[in-house]
Amino acid sequence: MVRKKTILVTGGAGYIGSHACKALHLAGYMPVTFDNLSQGSIDFVKWGPFFQGDLQNLSDIEAVFKKYQPEAVIHFAASALVIESLKNPSKYYRNNLFSTVNLLDTSLKFGVKKIVFSSTCATYGMPRETPILEETVQDPINPYGKSKLMIEKILSDYEDAYGLQFAALRYFNAAGNDLDGEIGECHDPETHLIPLLVQTALKERESFTIYGDNFPTKDGYAIRDFVHVNDLVRAHLLSLDYLFTHKESLKLNLGSGSGYSVMEVLNLLEAILGTKLNVKVAPKREGEPAILIADTSKAKKLLSWEAKLDLQTILKSAIDWQRNLALS
Repeated sequence: MVRKKTILVTGGAGYIGSHACKALHLAGYMPVTFDNLSQGSIDFVKWGPFFQGDLQNLSDIEAVFKKYQPEAVIHFAASALVIESLKNPSKYYRNNLFSTVNLLDTSLKFGVKKIVFSSTCATYGMPRETPILEETVQDPINPYGKSKLMIEKILSDYEDAYGLQFAALRYFNAAGNDLDGEIGECHDPETHLIPLLVQTALKERESFTIYGDNFPTKDGYAIRDFVHVNDLVRAHLLSLDYLFTHKESLKLNLGSGSGYSVMEVLNLLEAILGTKLNVKVAPKREGEPAILIADTSKAKKLLSWEAKLDLQTILKSAIDWQRNLALS
């Protein structure tokens, strides 16, 4: 019997990580979830072994490598709230930066030199062009984005010095949920636009606050690029395959390549549900880009990847998941 390739998935009990574990399982890999459960849920670990540990503890990382002998790593584990990172940068540099160095050093110690890294469009800061290319200047404006860019630079240095191969995948707005309804988005606190809108539409929240209606856009509201989580994790598997079959690393934008304003998302949700949301408008937050849209031509060229699931599918999957949560 041929042994399945074992993939260590840090943060595999979280939102995107759990979707990735399901996709890995369906593709014939054995995902091993490594998570401290500070943000993830044990209920989302369904498609492979679970190892509870913390990336700040070298002994935990060494133990999981010894036990499961992974052939590659997909690294999701991180703190990811922009506003929190401004208030508590120490947490972000410890949880994101130092933890990743621990992971990389242990990977090399055990001879594992392939890693897919969860990066972000926040590394671009206030982008100087639209759509955003991989070559667009990266100038992050908060500790979250800075920590992710620092990790990208560390990965490049480890590639030069130690032969590490990596894929740095810069997400735009991850959204939507598993189309089978088995797992989904469940943050505490919830900060993402679409689940907040859905919770308001389903009367789980009294109102929804839009921050800023005077951006230099067609309707005055910020424009974002939403990409379904299933499309995102498909890119991770393609990146993993790429690292196993090529000798070069990757830095790729992952988005739909289309932009929707906050009001356009809200209007589409209202149309789907046949309801009106209670909406309030507050001043825009400092450092909020007006438009974030990905150029994904590089991912299409190198991975034959592009987003397939549209905004309506994203919203419907978010509605289904939120209704399931209310019943559970």
